[in-house]
Amino acid sequence: MSNTDSFVDEVTDEVRRDRLFAAFRKYGWIGVLLVAGIVGGAAYNEWQKSTAAARAQVFGDAARAALEKSGPERAAALTALRGDGDQKAIQDLLLAANTESDKATSLAALDRLAADKTAPQVYRDLAVLRRVAQAGAEQPLADRRAALQSLAVPGRAFRTLAEEQLAYLLIEEGDKDAALKALTELVQDQEAPRGMRQRLGLVIVALGGVVPEPANPASGTPAPAATVPASGG
Repeated sequence: MSNTDSFVDEVTDEVRRDRLFAAFRKYGWIGVLLVAGIVGGAAYNEWQKSTAAARAQVFGDAARAALEKSGPERAAALTALRGDGDQKAIQDLLLAANTESDKATSLAALDRLAADKTAPQVYRDLAVLRRVAQAGAEQPLADRRAALQSLAVPGRAFRTLAEEQLAYLLIEEGDKDAALKALTELVQDQEAPRGMRQRLGLVIVALGGVVPEPANPASGTPAPAATVPASGG
């Protein structure tokens, strides 16, 4: 019986091997394609990363070289930069920041970036904010307010900066009470940076207001206002 069992086992093993080899011959190409696809995909990703890094290096070198120039040469070199995506947005911001270029060129660069739907939202918002600051009183107050209000919404990167500028517009209009209310609320805003809160506190004092304590982080409610003593004569 043992010899018979051994013979049966050997035959069974041979049949299994034959079936396995047949399956490899029939379907093995699928595995080869899968492996080739994985390897090819990894190589393509690495190539994309390398290409993007090379483009960024070229753009960065060209931008640095342009900034080392002065006068019309700098403006021309910045205008000649070639980039895409974030690089194009950075190019417009550099043009706008070129203090040696004329104001019209700077504002045009900011307008172009703000209107570019393909640019990242954070760059477009920054362009709007800087456009309002650069234009100043030359831009109608209502237009500046409308532009800033589009940024002063929850979740936007420059919300607190936009709200600060909106408060300054109230001062420009002569609405002191509304300005103090807006500034006081912003001082207690937990998203407002410390430097901004300190700056706003000085403005509040200059307007004759009372600087409140920062909101209590644990409860989320503002602490009692701190009275600013009047200076003696």
